Amino acid sequence: MEQSSQLESFGRTLVELGREREDIVVLDPDVASSTKTTYFAETFPSRFIRVGISEQDMLGIAAGLAASGKTPVAVGFAMFIIGRGFEQIANSIARQGLNAKIVGTHAGLSPHADGESHQMYGDVALMRTIPNIRVVVPGDAPSAVEALKDAMDYRGQVYLRLMRGLTPTVYGEDIDFEMGRANVLRDGSDATIVANGIMLSLALTAAERLIGEEIDVRVIDMHTVKPLDAGAIERAARETGAIVTAEEHSIIGGLGSAVAEILVETIPTPMERIGIKDHFGESSRSYPELLSHVGLTSDTIAEAVRRIIERK
Repeated sequence: MEQSSQLESFGRTLVELGREREDIVVLDPDVASSTKTTYFAETFPSRFIRVGISEQDMLGIAAGLAASGKTPVAVGFAMFIIGRGFEQIANSIARQGLNAKIVGTHAGLSPHADGESHQMYGDVALMRTIPNIRVVVPGDAPSAVEALKDAMDYRGQVYLRLMRGLTPTVYGEDIDFEMGRANVLRDGSDATIVANGIMLSLALTAAERLIGEEIDVRVIDMHTVKPLDAGAIERAARETGAIVTAEEHSIIGGLGSAVAEILVETIPTPMERIGIKDHFGESSRSYPELLSHVGLTSDTIAEAVRRIIERK
């Protein structure tokens, strides 16, 4: 697969949207060069607010802007904008029903060289607990662009989770993206892999590999973790009878948990969760090597599919 940058695409799309809409204001906690919001700052300096290293203040300002009729886009590293800003997002933005977009970049293990203090793999779990907020985890650069556009058209709170660096490009120009609606990228009848983020491309690789073993696997891009496309999960459970989830996030509270919550209340189904186990991250000079070290690989996914089929 070709590779592209979610952040590069995000930054340039933000400029395009800024040209179309004067209500958009971008807020930055002194990481613009890393998050690629420098493009917006250079093009619309009067609509770019440098708050400094103070994510909680940034979110409070975003709430004020939203209450004044603007559409704020608060952008920062996921560990700090979500980890430090949870209370402001919950009370100042979501509880007030404000139209604000929160973008957490460098999510998961993608800031591999920065170390475990910068690696955020509990953000989806945190955001899922806040009433009404939408949580979106695109799997590549094209879907990140469409997710941003969809989020800006939606009136309400959206958390958009993006990765650092290059990621495999899954979608083409004909991408059909809608928040809350899963995309079936590959049909199959023996088992289903439900994935998002960087794990989406690995899920497709695993599915292709299993063809040689005469195992036919459905692959679902569950880019929106909240609201979850329950219909897609229930259909997969009925039609394939076995589900594996794959996410670059803790197995506690993320995509796997969301899918399990649906299944346990509707169609109890054999299931396995691939994700970060209950431990902290680690530093690494290589992102792929770190993913492999914690078990986030296509081989791990394929092995989980083999096990889950045995349980059907």
